[in-house]
Amino acid sequence: QAQLVESGGGLVKPGGSLRLSCVASGRFLSLNAMGWYRQAPGKERELVAVATSGGSVNYADSLKGRFTIFRNNAKNTVDLQMNSLITEDTAVYYCNLREAISSREYWGQGTQVTVSS
Repeated sequence: QAQLVESGGGLVKPGGSLRLSCVASGRFLSLNAMGWYRQAPGKERELVAVATSGGSVNYADSLKGRFTIFRNNAKNTVDLQMNSLITEDTAVYYCNLREAISSREYWGQGTQVTVSS
């Protein structure tokens, strides 16, 4: 079982930046994808960005250029750098780990990001 712990959420003004961090611990396959999803009030959870242990990265099309994902395989961490934030980025951001072979999936508890003036 993997445990995911997120940090770094908070309140930021439009145009500002935030960096979210997630660390995975416990037992899980090293061949995996780690990434971030978000869920705004009244909306479904959506992909933000994901990075595989092999180095592939995928972003939601609407977020390319503003958000950057960083992964450290040795430390089992994945960070999300968010720049030029807008009010529509307000959501709970969840860290996710999906094992490549088993497809077992783990979620963090979520961290709130609020973009407001």
